[in-house]
Amino acid sequence: MDDEERVVLGLGRVKMLQAIQRLGSINAAAKDLKMSTRAIWGRIKNSEERLGRKLLVRSVGGIAGGGSQLTEFAVTLINLFDDLNRRVEQQSDALFHAACQGHSRSMERT
Repeated sequence: MDDEERVVLGLGRVKMLQAIQRLGSINAAAKDLKMSTRAIWGRIKNSEERLGRKLLVRSVGGIAGGGSQLTEFAVTLINLFDDLNRRVEQQSDALFHAACQGHSRSMERT
């Protein structure tokens, strides 16, 4: 979120970028994610404006038409997001496991 509580980058936008990276175009990503091309393009453009950096580079294709590629910056953001998300999940699992152990011990006493 930015200072005005607007989404800059989150799980949904990361999934969009990953789909574009995997499939090579916004249109293909939109179909895969069951979204409109306009919705994905609008969200990506909003993120680019809020970050002040490009996330996509449109490529000019031959017979098949154009496509989109992620910028190096976008790939870095995805990797950082995935790493942070993985760490949060690991911490959450560890905390839950610790809480369950404490809870099961108190249940044994009753």
